[in-house]
This record gives sequence, structure tokens and C-alpha cells, in this order.
Amino acid sequence: MNPEIIGGIAAILTTAAYIPQSIKAYREKNTKGLSLGMYILISSGIAAWLVYGIMIESPSVIIANAVTLVLALFILAMKIRHG
Repeated sequence: MNPEIIGGIAAILTTAAYIPQSIKAYREKNTKGLSLGMYILISSGIAAWLVYGIMIESPSVIIANAVTLVLALFILAMKIRHG
């Protein structure tokens, strides 16, 4: 099996994991139960994965981490704004 297929499946699953939290944070405007430090660290890690994906020219890594970074930064912004 092509590694990009496995990477694509992993990308879809891990990126999709941020969607429910993003929706919940947006609807409720309440992020009290979320860790600011965790979202700072995870956003930084995702940004590093994105750079890595660009460096190795892996579409699945680039797309997944670009989308996930947007979602994680959205949640981080909501935490800072409504924390």
C-alpha cells in the first residue's frame, strides 16, 4: 500500500479530531476547561510538522497540518479571548 494513502487516512482522522472542539468553543464561547499551555504547545508542534511536510514535499503532511493548525489556532484564539 502507498504510504501517502496511510498518511492521508491518518491526516483525515487527526484533523477531524479538532472539529468538534472548534465547534463547541465557537458555539459556547467557553473554553474554561481547556489548557492554554497545551494549545500553545500543540499549535507549535503542528506548525513544526507543517514545516517538515513542506521540506519533505509530502502532500498528506502539508494539507493535514495546515488545516489542523488553522483549527488549533482558532481554539487557541477562543481560549485567549474567552478563557
